[in-house]
Amino acid sequence: MTTPRPTTDLSADEARRIALKAQGFLGTPDRRSGVRGILRHLGAIQLDTISVLARSHELIPYARLGAVGRKTVEQAYWTTAAKAAPPTPHAFEYWSHAACILPVEEWPHFAFRRRAYRNRPHWNHDLPDGAYDQVIKQLRSEGPLTATELGGAKRTSDWWDWSGAKVAVERALMYGEVVCVERRGWKRVYDLAERAIPATLLHDELDDTECLRRLVRLAGQSLGVGTRADIADYHRLKGDQVDAVIADSGLVPVTVEGWGKPAWADPAALETPPRGRHRTTLLSPFDSLIWERARTERIFGFTHRLEAYVPKQKRVHGYFAMPVLAGGQLVGRVDPARDGHTLVAKQVTLDGPKAVPAVAQALAEAASWVDCTDVRLERVDAPELREPLAKELTRILA
Repeated sequence: MTTPRPTTDLSADEARRIALKAQGFLGTPDRRSGVRGILRHLGAIQLDTISVLARSHELIPYARLGAVGRKTVEQAYWTTAAKAAPPTPHAFEYWSHAACILPVEEWPHFAFRRRAYRNRPHWNHDLPDGAYDQVIKQLRSEGPLTATELGGAKRTSDWWDWSGAKVAVERALMYGEVVCVERRGWKRVYDLAERAIPATLLHDELDDTECLRRLVRLAGQSLGVGTRADIADYHRLKGDQVDAVIADSGLVPVTVEGWGKPAWADPAALETPPRGRHRTTLLSPFDSLIWERARTERIFGFTHRLEAYVPKQKRVHGYFAMPVLAGGQLVGRVDPARDGHTLVAKQVTLDGPKAVPAVAQALAEAASWVDCTDVRLERVDAPELREPLAKELTRILA
């Protein structure tokens, strides 16, 4: 692919601020649009099973909006405000960056992925004869059901040993015949797409090129500015898929100081220099601001790694270390837990004394959000900063 000559040069600081603005961390958040506005703005919100303070899909809007209720978050994703029967989702769950919540209006643009799954020659789980048709028949007659209600999620206690019904309903989800309409106790609740997706959106008419062009543009808008790899990673596209459509995506080529690679930007992000108030908050390790490790290092000079799946004795920063964002920089990490109404900072890492007020503020706000009245510090990596941090927390919580 021949990249057009860039017409805009960005400093590293300009690129960082554009990224923060695009991700909703710079400037006044649009509280009127709430959680649904965050979802539309980001284009994808990653799901994950780990719950420490809250699940990741709850932490994403919290990081941008502040203390938004957890029930409010779930209702914003899955149902209309009106008491419709059945309720119409504002979102659907599908494979994007990983398992993600996606705006329902983007359903047509994932047709390329549904087609790819239908044409997939090999699967990790065999589909038993008749299981697929049985699942569809049961959903049609009984309405939204979990895998357990469909006949069982597992054959044994092993996490990977799916039952025939679970294999069938997950295959139907990938094909687009079934949709996850909510999460109930973290279990997927499945329904037929023909009931859950608005009729105007329920089609696979767009060809792969149209789908990819849209997703590349959306990724560029959500990132503000990014390399080819950044843009591909956002919805887990292949590099050659990005190359095929980026020239017609509406994104513009730019150069960024220190990046050393071609980059593209959302033209709207270049029109007005990003200004406004910086958010101070704890970030989920699965937040789209930082979910791509190489990009996080390039923009913030910060090495971010989820250690939940690292053996305990080899962890450096903790099981679910949450980076602390303040002043547009990543200034530390907190590995949190809860003990009754106390938020426990099991391990705290600070980027020097200047980070103390920001980390204290982030901890106090997070504690309040999850109905904790106190914060307990356990390990602080820089022992000399333990007392200043404790004093600042006492002052804020008083």
